[in-house]
Order: sequence, then C-alpha cells, then structure tokens
Amino acid sequence: MSTPKLSAWIRRENLRMTGKLLVVVAVMSCFGYALVPMYRAICTALGINVLSLSERQHAVRAEDVKNTQVDYSRQITIEFDANARGPWDFKPATRHLVVHPGELTTVMYTFQNIQTRTMSAQAIPSYAPKQATPYFNKLECFCFNEYTLKPGEQKEWPVVFVIDPKIPKDVRTITLSYTFFEVAGKGKAQAAAPAVRGEPRS
Repeated sequence: MSTPKLSAWIRRENLRMTGKLLVVVAVMSCFGYALVPMYRAICTALGINVLSLSERQHAVRAEDVKNTQVDYSRQITIEFDANARGPWDFKPATRHLVVHPGELTTVMYTFQNIQTRTMSAQAIPSYAPKQATPYFNKLECFCFNEYTLKPGEQKEWPVVFVIDPKIPKDVRTITLSYTFFEVAGKGKAQAAAPAVRGEPRS
C-alpha cells in the first residue's frame, strides 16, 4: 500500500473510531441522567428515603443516652452551619456550643419558605472532621425526613444529639453543616413536619 493510500486509510480509521467513541460517550451520558429519576422513582415506590438512611444509622435511643457516662474531663466545641441553596431562609439559633462527650444537647434551626409557591425540601448534613461522623449521634433531627412548606411558612426544628465519649482525643472541634435543597416534583408533603416549638427565633 502506497504512503498516500496508507495515510488516507489511517485517517478513515481514526474518524471511524472517533465516531464510535462519541456515540459511547453520548449513550453513557444519557444513561447517567436517566439513572437519577429512575432511582428516585424506585425509592418513592418502595417508600424509601435514601438520603436519610445514613443519618438514621447514627440515630440513638433515649435509653442509650441515659446509660452513657458524661466525660466532664473533656470539652468539644460544636460549630453549626447552614447553607441556603435556594430562595429560602435557613439558620441555626446559635453558631456554636461547648459540650462534654456523652452530654445530651439540643440546638434549634429555623427554616422559612420565602417563595410565593409551595415547596418540598430535604436537609443533608456533613461533618468536619470526617473522623467525627460516626461519633455524632442524633436522637432527633429534621434531616431524617423531607418536608413541604407553604409560601411564607416558617418552621423551627430541633437537633438533639450526643457526642460519643469514645471519640478520638485529638478531636476538639466539630462542624455540623446542613444544606437544604429543594426536592423537584414534590407537590405534596411526604412526611409530616415536627410540631413547632415556640416562635421561631430571629
């Protein structure tokens, strides 16, 4: 095969391979986007709130807390953060607390839908440092459920938690951060919101 013919053949093969790769990329992209609604539809049909499963795994019972010894020799600073990823107002009543491991603690969060339409939302927590995650145990948390709020509606929710005394000694500060995001396609409440405890704080 002459050099010009060889070069032309190589170009054709390269173009053919490029076309195949582009088709594969397009198919994989479509499949990835399709997985999200499929996954949500399956979870909805089964009545599973997957986003809260990991948090429920770290939930504790009141009986377990009563049997927990408070470590008064240590203090841990808990910093509270709230990310409002959307047209709503979301914040903790306090920005930080100092607690003892094993001590039952409650902090309030306020959330207000400042839109002119009803919305459904879900809170997802994160922890820093990551190693503190399995030691941050909750008895009660709004992150366990999805909620629907009417236009202008405001709620105040508690987070009741205890830090496991087994937490590593080098952990002196924990940041608990919540991000509230809107759940698309939810026109009705999927779970009843907890009773409002007093008037929301400013």
